Amino acid sequence: MADETTSSTPGSPEAPRTAEAGVAIPHALTAAPGYQVRRLYQAYLAVWVRAVDPTLTGPQFAVLTAVDATPGRDQRSMASAVALDTSTMADVARRLEGRGLIVRRTDTADGRRKLLFLTEEGERTLHAARERTRQLDERLLAPYDAGQRADVMHLLTSLADHWEGLAGDS
Repeated sequence: MADETTSSTPGSPEAPRTAEAGVAIPHALTAAPGYQVRRLYQAYLAVWVRAVDPTLTGPQFAVLTAVDATPGRDQRSMASAVALDTSTMADVARRLEGRGLIVRRTDTADGRRKLLFLTEEGERTLHAARERTRQLDERLLAPYDAGQRADVMHLLTSLADHWEGLAGDS
């Protein structure tokens, strides 16, 4: 038997929801934070591809942004700065280098360390993507006033910090 609810507040986990196919979405899903995060992420990826860049991923954009802010930083510490595990960071850096957006140089003091730098093409790509990303961020938060935006960002940051802590405990 489907969960019946008495709430009619749109957007609340208790409000009955229906998928595009007309199938009722079980309350057990709509009340689950992970389900809502997955929905957000899927929608974000779809909008990112159309609004920002179909070939530059969010993690790649984050790495380009961090490399621009701290050129010559090593790949491992860069991974931590952009919230990527080291193997994902290595893959992202390899792809960015393959596209000519960054160069990885071996640290002369420690041959195991790779230092990251933007190329001119990387700078151009980042500059173009930054403006589109800013516009996308504005669209994503458009329904909210400045105070609500600050609240949303606080909650998102708090959730990310807590969930990363849980992942680290595993």
